[in-house]
Amino acid sequence: MIDFKQFIKYSKPGPRYTSYPTAVEFSEDFAYDRYIEKLKNRDVKKPISIYIHLPFCRSACYFCGCNVVFTSKEEKKVRYIDYLTRELDLLSQVMDTSVDVVQFHFGGGTPTFFSAEQLDDIMNSVKKHFPNFTKDAEVSCEIDPRFFNEEQMKVLQKHGFKRISFGVQDFEPIVQQTVHRIQPYDITKDAVELARKYGVESINIDLIYGLPYQTLESFKNTLEMAHSLDPDRLAVFNYAHVPWLKKTMRKLDETTIPSPDVKLAILQHTIDYFTNNGYKMIGMDHFAKPDDELFKAIDKGELHRNFQGYTTRGGVDLIGVGVTSIGEGRDYYAQNYKDLPEYEAAIDAGKLPFWRGVELNEDDLIRKSVIMELMSNFRLDIKRVEKEFGIDFNDYFADAVKELQPMVDEGLVQISDKEITVSQTGTLVIRNIAMPFDAYMKKHAESKKTFSKTV
Repeated sequence: MIDFKQFIKYSKPGPRYTSYPTAVEFSEDFAYDRYIEKLKNRDVKKPISIYIHLPFCRSACYFCGCNVVFTSKEEKKVRYIDYLTRELDLLSQVMDTSVDVVQFHFGGGTPTFFSAEQLDDIMNSVKKHFPNFTKDAEVSCEIDPRFFNEEQMKVLQKHGFKRISFGVQDFEPIVQQTVHRIQPYDITKDAVELARKYGVESINIDLIYGLPYQTLESFKNTLEMAHSLDPDRLAVFNYAHVPWLKKTMRKLDETTIPSPDVKLAILQHTIDYFTNNGYKMIGMDHFAKPDDELFKAIDKGELHRNFQGYTTRGGVDLIGVGVTSIGEGRDYYAQNYKDLPEYEAAIDAGKLPFWRGVELNEDDLIRKSVIMELMSNFRLDIKRVEKEFGIDFNDYFADAVKELQPMVDEGLVQISDKEITVSQTGTLVIRNIAMPFDAYMKKHAESKKTFSKTV
């Protein structure tokens, strides 16, 4: 039995590491011309992943940390599609768009807040500009079951969407009411059945623990209801309470949010529940069935992590399209403007809506490799890192290895000459295990308003 009190000391602000360096290091020092140069000179033999951000929601979910625009006006969506098309036009002028597309993702906002016809228009525009989707391309979409119908599903099927992620968060009525997202079980069940009717190969369900009024007992019920839908994957996220960044979170009474020990108990039960029901924990907060490609990838140590979560599509460049989207190359991150007026103004001026980013130096690349492998596979091949970057690992990371020693003593992590291995218990604090390798953490150490808490 785990003594959760020992983990309270690990409850401190820290990154989720969907990138390294993290987004707080992005700046306008990474200039527009430099970004354009990166796009123009990229290896045309290297495939790409495309992410398109569809930012609109009808109303706010108070837990949401995404960049969204609340509206009920149809003309806003029509206008946005026009600007997306123009952004794709501009991209085709600065990069070779005949490149293979191996991954595509609609994120939001609520992508299915757009009508079937509008989704079809967007996909037709994407494929006009990027015509070479591979036959095995992973084409996926985030869906709010409350905004999903058969006509939309037909469009998704037409364009080869094989993966769908349904947002649920929690089935408990008092939790749904508090976070302003009323979504009865039957609505989610109907949405899942509709997707299966049209041949969707992989269904993911998103849950969040750490929301107001959640208890271990109530979340057990949510897990059982989610499992009854037989998803292929589940993502069970730790709620990131950052009211200084997201005004809607200020509507939540912080005294109703579960304490760190309760959250850890929920996480441990979640891990036990799904592993006992045939799933395997993938990375920090995902679970997958044995026949899922993520499951197979982690066994081979080939899982990767990016802004879309965990993927087997490593070694590809990510092209972000739409307001606030983030792109990623081998040695850079690039983010579009967050505000619609600035996004539109850039495109009106004939420029990509690039706002800021960061160009990675050699140290960044080394640390990114280490952190992402730990976050993805719960282990690190030290010899691979030494060979790839020409370093002596224990010398280069002497401070990090020393900082990890208390976790070694507690059995959370093992360090040998060949590898670092995270124990099953250590996976509960994987963010804390990755943080010693982060060169930027020292300057954020005293800040309580940079990252959400790790526990």
